[in-house]
Amino acid sequence: MIMKAKLFAVNNLVLCMTIFSSLSLQAQEEEKASPFTVGTDIVSSYVWRGSKIGTGPNFQPSVKFATGGFTLGAWGSTSFHDFGDVAEADLYASYAFNFGLSVGLTDYYYQGSPYFNYQGDTASHAFEINVGYTIKSFSLAANYILNDASMGGPANKPGGGDMYFEANYAFKNFGVFLGAGNGWHTTYKENGDDVFAVCNIGIKTSKEIKITDNLSLPLTGMVSVNPDKEEFNLVVGISF
Repeated sequence: MIMKAKLFAVNNLVLCMTIFSSLSLQAQEEEKASPFTVGTDIVSSYVWRGSKIGTGPNFQPSVKFATGGFTLGAWGSTSFHDFGDVAEADLYASYAFNFGLSVGLTDYYYQGSPYFNYQGDTASHAFEINVGYTIKSFSLAANYILNDASMGGPANKPGGGDMYFEANYAFKNFGVFLGAGNGWHTTYKENGDDVFAVCNIGIKTSKEIKITDNLSLPLTGMVSVNPDKEEFNLVVGISF
């Protein structure tokens, strides 16, 4: 009888320990699976779709909320070189389907203009529809600016009807890309007419810098050329 009581006590202890361990692991998994993500990149220069924006290295923070295929986020870029330089703060929302298609909307805002100015051709915000499709190592992206917002674009260049298309292919250790667009992304003709042209051709790669056994920092690199603006860009960035 005493032996059975001891075995019963031991079994209860083991059961309690098992339940406690399961709850602890579940709590850790729930903590790890937080829908919120905070991060930042530091890049040697800010190059967007083949065009260099501002001057000097840039600090690019991001905050996002993701659940299922839905993502809501904020992204920004500020130059280390000159605090009077271009400072960007964007909002975006997107939904990724499980068959490779994604759709989204981006709100571009460049600081220094009134934030709540949404109307007219001097609006401070430019809204862009984003559509992407990925199949294995190949991806396509199409983007379209909805409104004419001279204060909501880089260098106060008017938007509205601007398009940008990009194709990417990922190899084992690097990726290549080709992009073309108009409006924000290219130069105007001498008579002021808009032009659609190839503006972003390049190669990109990444690696991890090992700090300790449990800590490493992702390092990215990109080399690109803009045939329309006759620009060559080299960018290296690190993520935290």
